[in-house]
Amino acid sequence: MDTASIRLGLRENLGQFSLLVIVNAFVGAMVGLERSILPAIAEHDFHIAAKAAILSFIVVFGITKALTNYLAGRLSDRFGRKQVLVSGWLVAIPVPFVLMWAPAWDWVVAANVLLGVSQGLTWSTTVIMKIDLVGPKQRGLAMGLNEFSGYVAVAGSALATGWMAAHFGLRPQPFYLGVGYVVAGLLLSVLAIRETQHYVAQELRTHKASTPRDRLSQGEIFRRTSLGDRNLSSVSQAGLVNNLNDGMAWGLFPVVFAAAGMTLAQIGILAAIYPAVWGCAQIFTGALSDRIGRKWLIAGGMWVQAVGIAITASTSRLVGFGLGGVLLGVGTAMVYPTLLAAIGDVAHPSWRASAVGVYRLWRDLGYAIGALLAGITADLFGLASAIWLVAGLTCLSGVIAAIRMSETLARRQPSATT
Repeated sequence: MDTASIRLGLRENLGQFSLLVIVNAFVGAMVGLERSILPAIAEHDFHIAAKAAILSFIVVFGITKALTNYLAGRLSDRFGRKQVLVSGWLVAIPVPFVLMWAPAWDWVVAANVLLGVSQGLTWSTTVIMKIDLVGPKQRGLAMGLNEFSGYVAVAGSALATGWMAAHFGLRPQPFYLGVGYVVAGLLLSVLAIRETQHYVAQELRTHKASTPRDRLSQGEIFRRTSLGDRNLSSVSQAGLVNNLNDGMAWGLFPVVFAAAGMTLAQIGILAAIYPAVWGCAQIFTGALSDRIGRKWLIAGGMWVQAVGIAITASTSRLVGFGLGGVLLGVGTAMVYPTLLAAIGDVAHPSWRASAVGVYRLWRDLGYAIGALLAGITADLFGLASAIWLVAGLTCLSGVIAAIRMSETLARRQPSATT
């Protein structure tokens, strides 16, 4: 394709960008299926009491999603974005059916392996495709809209499944929604989404001259993003800790709410507050990072998250749980799109998709680490101790970003390595 006719920008590509926002909403809704009711299913249907065992579904989800994120970046560079996106939806097809009819908890865990692979392929690819379309301007807004669609859908799906579980039972009715999500996401991806890889060539031609120095091996990209580059590695650790606390919230908060006497309907509402605030606020925080910069939104967002987690650990009332969820959502909204925008600021377009894959590898390993850490701590020392530990780690992550990271917004070339 002749790249000279391609125009970068959100407004210039609004049609395709909007379709990708809708597709990502269905991606997020698939995760929301489990958000409010799977811990209850573990206890009610399978009589699992140990918190580490209950959180096993998050561990396998996090590991498979993390590894698939890394592969998704590489595969999308090699085979194209659309093929990877469609493949992710094909992998998701069995998930709602297994969750409906699983005869043992191992089946639920296996379904989350498939869900993790699907999420890694689909969500990673929608992120990469949006960055391709908008170019170097408005990255923060683009990522805010992407994450808004995904996490508002997580909240809506969690609320809907909580309501359906309260009225019709834990299984199978709440998972009927998942069948619709898969069908809609797959059809849109096959019929309406177009390949965006050639937009990278246009960005390279217009904005950056690619030199041998810019063409990095996969090993060098991994090293830079994980440890070598101060900004990229700071982003990676913040992403890991962000999803560490999200894994804890996903698995333990419904248990905490139930222990405090909340009903299934109230648990569904509380489980939806955090991703709903997170999703809606990202429209504003993503655009704000385009104006004021990335660093202090990232550091400050981690600290706000820590406060929200601490409030949840300190209360046993509905209002307190709601306030904790709001603050956790606001803090996560400050961080989530800003981290992705910072990757786009620092990474060269020729290896940006791979850098996004490495970042998302570390970020989503946080699900597994958070679930394991929180589950083991809860079993040994109690639920409150597990939540306070995660609050402390989240605060420390903000300190690391504040000390180690420099502002990336004005940088249009890779930052210096340590």
